[in-house]
Amino acid sequence: MTDSGTGRAVRDTAALVAEARRGDPRAMEELLSTHLPLVYGIVGRALNGHADVDDLVQEVMLRIVRALPSLREPGRFRSWAVAIAYREIQQHQRRTARGRFHAHKVEDVADPLTDFAERTVAELELTGQRRDLARAARWLDEDDRRLLALWWEEEAGRIGRADVAHAIGLDARHTAVRIRRMKVRLEEARTVVRALAVAPRCPGLADAAHGWDGGTGALWRKRLTRHVRACHRCGALGTGLVAPEKLLPGLGLVPVPGGLVDGVRHTVEAASLLGQTAGGGAGGLLHHVTAKTVTASAAVLAVVTGVLTYPVWHTPAPTPSAAPPAAHRPAEPVGTAPAEPSRTPSATASPSASPKTTAAATARRAGGAIGVTSADIYLAPGGSDDGDGSRARPYATLAKAVSVVRPGQTIAMRGGTYRPAEGASLTTDGTAARRITLSNYRGERPVIDASGLPDSTWTVTQEADHWTVQGLEIRGSASHAYVCRSCRNNVFRGLSLHDNAESGLTLRDAGTENNTVLDSDFHSNGPGRAGGVGLGIKFGSGGGNTVRGCRAFGNGADGIDLGGFTSPVTVRSTWSYRNGNGFTLGGGNTSASVAHVLTDDAAWDNAGLGFNDEGNSGAVRLTRNTAFRNGTNFYLPTAAALLSSNAAVDSGDGPDTVLAESSRSEGNTWDDGGGGPPEYTTTDPSSAEAPRAADATLPTTTFLTPSGTAPGARMTPSA
Repeated sequence: MTDSGTGRAVRDTAALVAEARRGDPRAMEELLSTHLPLVYGIVGRALNGHADVDDLVQEVMLRIVRALPSLREPGRFRSWAVAIAYREIQQHQRRTARGRFHAHKVEDVADPLTDFAERTVAELELTGQRRDLARAARWLDEDDRRLLALWWEEEAGRIGRADVAHAIGLDARHTAVRIRRMKVRLEEARTVVRALAVAPRCPGLADAAHGWDGGTGALWRKRLTRHVRACHRCGALGTGLVAPEKLLPGLGLVPVPGGLVDGVRHTVEAASLLGQTAGGGAGGLLHHVTAKTVTASAAVLAVVTGVLTYPVWHTPAPTPSAAPPAAHRPAEPVGTAPAEPSRTPSATASPSASPKTTAAATARRAGGAIGVTSADIYLAPGGSDDGDGSRARPYATLAKAVSVVRPGQTIAMRGGTYRPAEGASLTTDGTAARRITLSNYRGERPVIDASGLPDSTWTVTQEADHWTVQGLEIRGSASHAYVCRSCRNNVFRGLSLHDNAESGLTLRDAGTENNTVLDSDFHSNGPGRAGGVGLGIKFGSGGGNTVRGCRAFGNGADGIDLGGFTSPVTVRSTWSYRNGNGFTLGGGNTSASVAHVLTDDAAWDNAGLGFNDEGNSGAVRLTRNTAFRNGTNFYLPTAAALLSSNAAVDSGDGPDTVLAESSRSEGNTWDDGGGGPPEYTTTDPSSAEAPRAADATLPTTTFLTPSGTAPGARMTPSA
């Protein structure tokens, strides 16, 4: 085969990885020499040739070598290496920005790359639109700059779209959306650059730029972009622009710094000595990275490496525990439990996105911690499957317990860590009158550590009806944690499914009916994977499925994913944050039309989309939902959505809402008469992201609560 970036003949990547793992120095040499140019290109473009590029490239290559034994899919080495480079760039930018923040007031710190960028523009003698493009890229935030670096590698043919998607942790469709949005912002920035260069300036632009110091910070980016969007005179300067992919090849090449080869060699050799001294680990691989390996790579670097001239220095977004500087507002607060809302769209809206107060919720609070105190079958980490499942002689594995359970019985899992050697299959049906219960023992926390299972095994597979499953934690699966197939009349409550390679909980297939998911957390699943989903009800059909009082956060792709499910799902009082996307409301295929119902939900700090129709043309109904600080808050370009009393606040440079012409929007913050965003009691999400109460209900919080609102009060966004 031939490497797409260098034109050199290379052996099959999977074979090279296997040989390198066995200690073949030539295979290791070829792996590094083939992929070092790609890494240098991505890092160089993201950091704009800054002095830190060489050090960061060395760190990336070292991490690749150290992590090589853990690579699960050798055939995806290139995509895996790109993802490592992308993560290292993110960490570098965060460290550097934090250092600047702690050393100075943010607004007083000059961009250390500005002068470099200006010199580079001059040195490369860019003309016309190429010069504008290079300067416009400086206006992008750091996420878009990283994405631009990856996209340019794709345009150059050195990586594919799948590699880009893997690096940013989204699937191909969502990656395409992110790239389109990045390109839109880049085009807007090009128009801003051209408008600022006109003499004399448009009077409106001159007013908008009053006091501008020439920097490219977020405040000025938003202010000037807002003017250009609305101004016919300035907006016209964006017509006739050549597509950036046609301009980028003309941005030229920057010579590889001469010290890079020696730097990489010395760094890896030093690490090799440490690894060999430690007697194992990465040392066995590291010592094969020789000066010859790095020197061979340098010849390639000189040919293919170019540095796109833009800086990436950018003050980072606030961490989840730090309150942002500005106050914004949703339709209702995230925290306290309101009374049952009115059924009419015109009624005043509940100010809460937390679970509603119901008789069942009240009973749970009165009963304290969830769990059972007596059972028919017991499990304990120190038990034995040769026992009889009694309290005195408990079983050791869930697989054994579910194989003997009968309708009407209860299985109690005692606290501690279970490390199964095989997956568990729930196949015995309960009945409406004799449900089967699988529960934690009251006051104890059973944890299923699935890290010992192969990646072809789901930790728990359920194909049974009329079960209540509660109080369990599942972590570490190399695949899916819990999959319920064609299940009916089940209740899942108080679950914590996290740090699994694929999804937390998935309900799927035809005949998935009347299931309820309550008061559960699904987080950190599928990091860096396009399929990383917290909670999915997908690839199937069936009415009566409800999600309430759940949280999905830190998942690689979607927090809540209804993609491919062709029957309506109801989602209430559920929060989805810091995922790739918050709520994905797909309908199965391009012709599907599914009317999912979302009420009192909240999405914040998702990198992509807060609420996303994913091509579903159905009459999705969204009432009193809050989207805050997502890439785009409500992205519903296809759905004939019915939107009432929702709030969209602060989506950065992107639009707060993208709605289809067929949608109906009334009383939302973006509508005439909707009142716009009010002030919030707090925009610090730390209390909403705190641990749950003992009864598994959501934590009480004033996050995104309109100022002056009493807990449980009713008000519309305009009140």
